[in-house]
Amino acid sequence: MKLSLKIIIALILGSIVGLIFNLFFPQPFDTVNAYVFTPLGKLFLNLINMIVVPIVFFSIVLGTAGLGDPKKLGRIGIKTISYFLITTAIAIAIGISLALVTKPGSVGDFNTSQAQFEPKEAPPVSETLLNIIPKNPVQAFAEGNMLQIITFSIFVGFALSMLREKTAGLFKLIEQGNEVMMYLVTVIMRFAPYGAFGLIASAVGSQGTDAIRSMGMYMSVVLFSLIIHMLFTYGSSLYLFAKRNPFSFFKQFAPAMGVAFSTSSSNATLPISMNVAQTKLGVPKHISSFVQPLGATINMDGTAIMQGVATIFIAQAYGIDLTISQLATVVLTAVLASIGTAGVPGVGLVMLAMVLNSVNLPVEGIALIIGIDRLLDMARTAVNITGDAACAVIVAETEKKYAGVGTKAS
Repeated sequence: MKLSLKIIIALILGSIVGLIFNLFFPQPFDTVNAYVFTPLGKLFLNLINMIVVPIVFFSIVLGTAGLGDPKKLGRIGIKTISYFLITTAIAIAIGISLALVTKPGSVGDFNTSQAQFEPKEAPPVSETLLNIIPKNPVQAFAEGNMLQIITFSIFVGFALSMLREKTAGLFKLIEQGNEVMMYLVTVIMRFAPYGAFGLIASAVGSQGTDAIRSMGMYMSVVLFSLIIHMLFTYGSSLYLFAKRNPFSFFKQFAPAMGVAFSTSSSNATLPISMNVAQTKLGVPKHISSFVQPLGATINMDGTAIMQGVATIFIAQAYGIDLTISQLATVVLTAVLASIGTAGVPGVGLVMLAMVLNSVNLPVEGIALIIGIDRLLDMARTAVNITGDAACAVIVAETEKKYAGVGTKAS
């Protein structure tokens, strides 16, 4: 049985088991969750997180060194960041448009007087951009600061590409380190179905059907927006710029999407998504190694959709009408926030707090959606990492005329 099918079966079984516990056995659930579901999920997450930092370092160094020419590095960097920013803007526009049409905040009675939420302080975009160069690389590695790790890795890769024969031994060592990490990915992925089962069973079992019923319209709008963005934005860009069959792409990338759905973490899914992109989608290692780690840090299309829908939902719940200029501000703030809050825990809600503040909406309104955010976070993470892979495929295809390399035919 293929790994992707195993993961899908595990997700379905986990959802069913979690729902059964929530509906019929709510009291025993806490015990089963503490001793079965949570340990299964946490073990899988710990195994993945164990290799995230080294695999990002090795892959970015090799990717940058493989690009060699600074002009090539700049060209690929511009394509990558442009794709991320444009698709993020499209994503939040889709979310806002659907929310304005369906009016999820006008359906039901939401008790806004008791809504309380204490947002974490998000760093401004300027501060994030200034702090991408680490004062201490060792500290950046220890803290898992992805932007700083990526920056340091790019510098090391650039130096290796310039020194060439003088650092051949070090380059070979990093290549071997990367091979070790990719082998560990294949080993860890054997445990993926069990981890996915535990994570989804824990999430569904703990959310409660009451919260899902009361927020059904909001959830439907977010999920529908995610599907539209993935099929049309990513699908059309793959077809137009990479000459790829979108459905073939989604089928081949399914294992990584399943892991992203269960873990709710782009960084945790990175080793798997890179492996799938390189082995199944045929993306050259030096492009995958540069584009996907960067995307896992700053590309948040799925999260941007949530920002748009949640902002309109909260405004409608509080009976506030947003002007055209305020809607434009929401789009701009969310796009910038996708970079400015990179690496912050609970990034979706932190970004949302920034967006709400930008248009003077009550931040306390986040309390209305926080109960089901865990489930939606799973879906938007799958969209986030799919966008990273789509960008890698497109960049690889457009680089064929420069370097003579591309992706395998679908």
